[in-house]
Amino acid sequence: MKKRSGIKYILFVAAFITALLSVTGPLYALDYFVTDKAYTKLTGADRRIIIIGVDEETLKAYGNFTTWSREKTADLIDLLYEDEQNAPAVTGIDFLFVDKTDEAADSHLADVVSKCDGRIVFGSNIVYRGDVVFDTSGKAYYDANHIDDVEVPFAGIAGLSSSGFTNALVADDGYVRFGQSSKKIPDDVAARRGITNGSLDSFSFAVYKSYSNLKGTEVVIPRTNKGGQFRFYYSGKTGEFSHVSFKDVLDGTVPKEAFKDAIVLAGAYAPGMQDAYLPAIDRGNGMYGVEFHANLIQAYLQQKTAVDINPVLLFAITFVFAVLFLILADRTKLSITIASSFVLGCAWIIVGRILAGKGIYIPAVYILLFLLIADAVFIVLKYIIERIKRRKTLDVFKKYVAPEVVDSLSKTGDFKIELGGEKRHIAVLFVDIRGFTPLSESLLPEQVVDILNEYLKHVTDCIFKHGGTVDKFIGDAAMAVFNAPFDLDDYIFEAVGCALDICRGGEALANRLEEEFGKRVGFGVGVNCGDAVVGNIGSDFRMDYTAIGDTVNTAARLESNAKAAEVLISEDVYESLKGRIMADEVGQIPLKGKSNKIMVYCVTDIIEQKDSI
Repeated sequence: MKKRSGIKYILFVAAFITALLSVTGPLYALDYFVTDKAYTKLTGADRRIIIIGVDEETLKAYGNFTTWSREKTADLIDLLYEDEQNAPAVTGIDFLFVDKTDEAADSHLADVVSKCDGRIVFGSNIVYRGDVVFDTSGKAYYDANHIDDVEVPFAGIAGLSSSGFTNALVADDGYVRFGQSSKKIPDDVAARRGITNGSLDSFSFAVYKSYSNLKGTEVVIPRTNKGGQFRFYYSGKTGEFSHVSFKDVLDGTVPKEAFKDAIVLAGAYAPGMQDAYLPAIDRGNGMYGVEFHANLIQAYLQQKTAVDINPVLLFAITFVFAVLFLILADRTKLSITIASSFVLGCAWIIVGRILAGKGIYIPAVYILLFLLIADAVFIVLKYIIERIKRRKTLDVFKKYVAPEVVDSLSKTGDFKIELGGEKRHIAVLFVDIRGFTPLSESLLPEQVVDILNEYLKHVTDCIFKHGGTVDKFIGDAAMAVFNAPFDLDDYIFEAVGCALDICRGGEALANRLEEEFGKRVGFGVGVNCGDAVVGNIGSDFRMDYTAIGDTVNTAARLESNAKAAEVLISEDVYESLKGRIMADEVGQIPLKGKSNKIMVYCVTDIIEQKDSI
């Protein structure tokens, strides 16, 4: 009872630790690695989103981007919106136009933007710089993510268009999987940069909002975690969104009609522009910033965002799940435990994927590691327990069967002790000492025990020699079975050979006892064969391996009719060994407990000798 209580306590603690880890998330990088793949459903890039990329071809034609005049961006916007019927729904410019540079170019850009009815979104940049700040209570602390400034579009276009910060939210493991609809800006920075309402939309949200307002659809703001962020799920991998060259659009290679009613994103699309990050879904390739915005915009459109599940609920679910699995594993076979862990692990991932589609994120790696470690522990524990049980079983059987048979069993491991029996065809041998009772009456108890032990040793040696199993000792009698619990070749012949060896080997003992005490003893043996029920009978804490049935009863009756140094066998045994043994017909004799007489034979010798057992 104490052992079981200890195991249950350990299981409880293991489940508690798993639930605690799920909430605290120390293995976040590994968990992200699993869930980024498992929970993402790549639906394919939305064809409404088209990227106009400043690619290698464009840079080759127009030179380094830092030397460009803003005329090129003005020309692009003018080209896209000169025909209202074929114009894009909204265009996001993922470039920073902060300070005024060339007055003519800036003026041209502002003039073009003014004609687009607010359908242009420019990029901004939040400048983070660590600083000592004060909380609401006046306590100072160092804020590594303190917003020092915001780089916004220059005044000439700021009032004619909207803008949003383009900063990528890179997670602690270096990959991008989070988004943020808006960011609160410190009052002093907001006042200095003309940011209304004290917050700035993200670039992707600003584009999505502009598109939704134009189409008259609801702007859905995703729920966020404690930090104001949300997880977004990618729709396309690197390069999967429709993209064309900036140059090809300007020179007319790509017709402007291709962008009708689309969401156009213009941005860096060349390695040298250093605007690439690591996407959580496609870890082998970098992804340009404009492609991240495309994925985020599609996540807004299709509401492919999620927030962490309530930590209290997560703890409870994980704890109950772990406890139930451990209880199951503790009470079932190892094969069922392993199969169950695989099924439950897959089920957890499937449920997590479904919940992700409904906007709820649950970690996966903690349960998966728990199941893996639990399997390993149960494999070790059940292996050790099974080895201990098996060793005890083999040690017990060495007292009943030949040691070499037990050694063979230990290699095959195909026997298991449990209550229940099976029907087997066996040979049964009973042996008793004739004349032992009168002899024991004239001896001291110690002498009786010594003689009996010598006799039983001789009987046991003969049984083991012929591959039999000692079923039981009954006073000065013994019972042995052949072909149980293990299969034995030629078991009927072995049983008869054992009976003859017992009788012949007992002559020396009989002669010595006659010389010492003037009384002679001999062995009477009965052998029968047939079907019997063989197995463990009793209870879990006390059981006896034996054979029961009419076959056994007949063998016992044959032994009771055998005289000293006589081996009596049934007709079934005789017919099985005809031509291999010498036997005299005794005739039909009545046996106690049987209504009909049976034919009995007395074995005198063996004709055929076996080379080995």
